[in-house]
Amino acid sequence: MSLQGPIILVADDKQPRLTAALDAAKMFPLIETGWADAPQAVAELNPALIVTAMRESANHDLDGLARQAGAIEPYLPLVAIDPKRPLPDNAIPFSPSGVDFSRLAPRVSAALRVRTLHSTVLRRLHNHDEPGPALPHIDPLRDATVLLIGRDGAYPALSVALGQRAGVVGALSIEAAAKHLNTRDIDGVVIGEGFSDRVIHAFLTVLSEDSRFRNLPVIAALAGLAPAYDLPNLEIIAAEPELVAANTLPMVRQHAFEVALSRTLRSLDAGGLLDPRTGLLTPEAFDRDLSTAIRQTLENGGGLSVARFVFDRCHERAQADGARLISRLMRQMDFGAALEDGSVIVVFAETDLRTAQAIARRLSSVMRHTSNGRSAPRTDPTVTFATLEACDTAQSLLARLDEGRRAAS
Repeated sequence: MSLQGPIILVADDKQPRLTAALDAAKMFPLIETGWADAPQAVAELNPALIVTAMRESANHDLDGLARQAGAIEPYLPLVAIDPKRPLPDNAIPFSPSGVDFSRLAPRVSAALRVRTLHSTVLRRLHNHDEPGPALPHIDPLRDATVLLIGRDGAYPALSVALGQRAGVVGALSIEAAAKHLNTRDIDGVVIGEGFSDRVIHAFLTVLSEDSRFRNLPVIAALAGLAPAYDLPNLEIIAAEPELVAANTLPMVRQHAFEVALSRTLRSLDAGGLLDPRTGLLTPEAFDRDLSTAIRQTLENGGGLSVARFVFDRCHERAQADGARLISRLMRQMDFGAALEDGSVIVVFAETDLRTAQAIARRLSSVMRHTSNGRSAPRTDPTVTFATLEACDTAQSLLARLDEGRRAAS
């Protein structure tokens, strides 16, 4: 496919198999340059993609090239071929199967899709007439969650290595992993030892056949696994846990960035009423909707309940994690917002107190499984409730929530 900019291939020698793979995928134009000239080529040519090939004996400045690419908008993918060392945060690894580069084109296409999505968001934000949502100015890894599956001795070390930079959800069985995939926003899957080849094959086949998971980064920390699956971001890294984590996180970061871009687009489609970081309403939109819901409930009859989920302020991402889970799992008739005090308020429409408590318990149970590293504390929210009474206003209803919060503490 013809791109909006050239592909720059950075290598100190010819890469015939690599260029042949890109030619076969009809990705052009392709410009080859050496490592010494790469920064100038990137500055002058405005590429759509950078592909790097390194020799183990050479001293290549991949970190400097990654910093240069990271400062460019829209997102400029940087793919590192057959990396033998930890990668910068924005360098996507690709390990060929021997001399077979046929899987490179799907990996590149997935990265270019993120670039196109970023370009769309930037254009929409530029053309937005009124003040509206903005992309969160934080590292996407701060909001990312990795699903770690395994039973071997390396599992604790992998959990700690991944948890130093991202949230980790652990699963000791494939059944538990499937449950997490269906209920949580997962930005990458790491598969360790402890399962039979048949079980791993079945799991990867299911992922490749489900459009929700096909583009997930899937890193197999396994020796001898053949990458014969329709998963463009499947990478096999049979190495020490620290190297596995270091080369997993760039792919996780890219996926988390893609998800953040999608939330921003939904916020733009909603006229800026949705918070692009959580997917819930902005506090201002929540106040308006709550007043309207109370008025309509009092006029037409029925029930309305509210719940406040309070998170530990010492755990900086607990509220954002919980808010995104609530946004994903709550009923379509309900609405909520993340507030500056570290809490999330959810309004349950046409719902009595007992039903609201049952729904909140289900939401809370999903939040108990994420931690940042093995030693990080679990972040179970404290939940308080209030139900609408005949004389209530929005202010009085929320005041009773605060009273319940103080009593619970």
